[in-house]
Amino acid sequence: TAQHSTAQHSTAQHSTAQHSTAQHSTAQHSTAHPAENLANQQAFLNKLDADLWKAADKLRQQLDAANYKHIVLGLIFLKYVSDSFSAQQDIIKQRYTDPTSDFYLDPTAYSESELADILNAELEERDNYAQDNVFWVPQQARWDEIKVVARANIGDKIWDEKTFKGIANLIDDAFDAIEQDNPKLKNVIQRISPYKVEESILLGLIDLFSDTNFTRPTLDGKQISLAAKDILGHVYEYFLGQFALAEGKKGGQYFTPKSIVTLIIEMLEPYKGRIYDPAMGSGGFFVQTERFIREHQGNVSEVSIFGQEFNPTTWKLAAMNMAIRGIEFDFGKGNADTFSNPQHRDKKMDFVMANPPFNMKDWWNESLAQDPRWQYGIPPEGNANFAWLQHMIYHLSPNGRMALLLANGSMSSNTN
Repeated sequence: TAQHSTAQHSTAQHSTAQHSTAQHSTAQHSTAHPAENLANQQAFLNKLDADLWKAADKLRQQLDAANYKHIVLGLIFLKYVSDSFSAQQDIIKQRYTDPTSDFYLDPTAYSESELADILNAELEERDNYAQDNVFWVPQQARWDEIKVVARANIGDKIWDEKTFKGIANLIDDAFDAIEQDNPKLKNVIQRISPYKVEESILLGLIDLFSDTNFTRPTLDGKQISLAAKDILGHVYEYFLGQFALAEGKKGGQYFTPKSIVTLIIEMLEPYKGRIYDPAMGSGGFFVQTERFIREHQGNVSEVSIFGQEFNPTTWKLAAMNMAIRGIEFDFGKGNADTFSNPQHRDKKMDFVMANPPFNMKDWWNESLAQDPRWQYGIPPEGNANFAWLQHMIYHLSPNGRMALLLANGSMSSNTN
């Protein structure tokens, strides 16, 4: 770990963490003892993790884990936005049918068809979702619609009135529609048709996530007090870890073990301010920061998230990871090289944390020779360890704190 102060300062800008009453409304309250509730929640999540991973891994067959993760995580994300949308629909219905609500529609003042028309119109009114920061999901992208249409096979393809389409194209069309109607998700979702996955695998995954009740979780017949958002966020994180293990060394490029992330977060205590990870991978430091703040009764809206990632598919994993938890973020315009194309240039951060690639050799180019980030000398051209360190120091605010992982020999090496 390293801690440092710089003489430069910039005004902190705080973005509001995305929050949805719909996403939290599905959590059921229990009269059980808090410790018992916590134990039941953990038992439920452990069982869910094991069951879902076993089923998904069985469906994988001979598919490479590096590709399969994009299919599975994309479907989890689609299920999340659809479930959140459905939960918000329930809230909207309650607004107009609850006699204590300001929006209550007295059934004696309308005919049955008039009431139905008004309610249906409100359910399709986008402002009713935007005001609670819930993503708008077009009809064709809603999970129940996909589940039905995916079963409407004609041979190996699906009929859409004009052409035959496979399930992968059906899902990609849903992603296109969601991105088009939600600018925050533009270029965030990885398409799955390029991976040419068999229809039976995709249908199996759709059935798997359809049969899992994320909105009303139970364990041994007892209701569990967990919001659908938290369950799906947990599943997303667990699957990221499992895929990283399956990919071996390559998986370490986008996933840092939770124990290491938690240690760094607890050392830095990032309760409020700007938080930056210049080698963010799938965004694990940000997820644990949000969890740390909530566990310590802090306010997530008092932190701003900034990150950068070179790999385009990993950048999308991180963006989905934030969206599935309702965390506002600034990851720049897209994936980019942290050294050659920094996305946050002169921004100063209150907390900088990272697990950058160890001993990276091919990082240097001549345009970096006079870079203002090298306050303590130009880093070795054949090893980026101290380039990462100086980059992080450069972005640290006067009273900022930082922590990072470096290769074992970094502090004692005599080589250039």
